[in-house]
Amino acid sequence: MTKTILITGASSGYGKATAEHFLSRGWNVLATMRRPDPSLFAATDRLRVLPLDVTCPDSIASLFESAGPIDVLVNNAGLGGVGAFEAMPMSLIRQLIETNTIGVMAMCQAVIPQMRERRSGTIINVTSSVALGAFPLAAAYTATKQAIEGFSASLAHELGYFGVRVKLVEPGYAPTTRFGANAIVPVSDLLPGGYADFARPILEAFANPSLTTTESDVAEAIWQAVHDTDNQLRFPAGADAVALAQAR
Repeated sequence: MTKTILITGASSGYGKATAEHFLSRGWNVLATMRRPDPSLFAATDRLRVLPLDVTCPDSIASLFESAGPIDVLVNNAGLGGVGAFEAMPMSLIRQLIETNTIGVMAMCQAVIPQMRERRSGTIINVTSSVALGAFPLAAAYTATKQAIEGFSASLAHELGYFGVRVKLVEPGYAPTTRFGANAIVPVSDLLPGGYADFARPILEAFANPSLTTTESDVAEAIWQAVHDTDNQLRFPAGADAVALAQAR
């Protein structure tokens, strides 16, 4: 029987690559995004492109009313945020938390009842390699992802009793994604006083990384997490993330 995967933030980057990866392997895919655009994908009757704003309870409720049974949920939707913490408005920090943390929790809470009743299903929470090491100029963003790391580790224990699995996929730095474009405020606006001098070599290093992550790295890590049989919780994705995980 064909299984169904629901992916948030599927309009580009990791989410789109994951949708295409699972479609190519015969799965039914629910690709969700704030502004649905079916033209982003090749036409197939195994794909539904649906609207979703993970920060809106009504949007989440509407999605689950129409989605039907879901075997795998991939919480991928997120916002970027880089800059000196001192300069970050609390409104920006709240937006990061609403999407990257509370949005993930809300989606989990919405899907758990059906998985618990079936005593099967997998939840994949996509975090970041910021959870694997300390990165400057990413304090608030790191907080949103570290919160999901702890949340997922605890949730895995309580849902494991019902045969439902929780996994973490931790992507590294992917310069080909829209991470920078998804930032609420440009980094240049969040470097007051002497921070610009501090940030210059850091940003230059990011412009010429020795190891990076690709969208396909993350899609494959999600595939491996879904099919894991060894109770592995964390799946670093990309050469840089793998190197960080091995160095811990």
